[in-house]
Amino acid sequence: MKIKQLSIFLENRKGRMKNALDTLEKGGVNIRALSIADTSDFGILRLIVPDPEGTKKLLEDNNFIVKIGQVIAVRMPDRPGGLGEILGILDDNDINLEYLYAFVEEKENGAIVLLHPEDIDAGIKALEGGGAEVISAEEIYGL
Repeated sequence: MKIKQLSIFLENRKGRMKNALDTLEKGGVNIRALSIADTSDFGILRLIVPDPEGTKKLLEDNNFIVKIGQVIAVRMPDRPGGLGEILGILDDNDINLEYLYAFVEEKENGAIVLLHPEDIDAGIKALEGGGAEVISAEEIYGL
């Protein structure tokens, strides 16, 4: 139930993110989800892709610094309060959430939220115990 996520470290300068995305396009990599966080000096581009290991190698071969981490994917209703229900499960279990990002899943009329709690295993256990629909890596990569 753990989803591999790429974190690409980018200097905060013009064109660097486009260079990374151009590299992915040339390599035929289809991005399933992404998020960017930045500071004044650098940004972290987080990606979910179907072949995390191969994509990491592609990026590293093109002089990008890449780390593979893990997130949890949860299907939730696309309605007001849907995300609050998921976050409530983590809060009720005293699990700290470091970051999240989400996208709408039109074919299911719902949304997918990607969560990174401090403790991935405890997060999965709490979410499943709280009735959340935790999604497999294979399903996310195949969306």
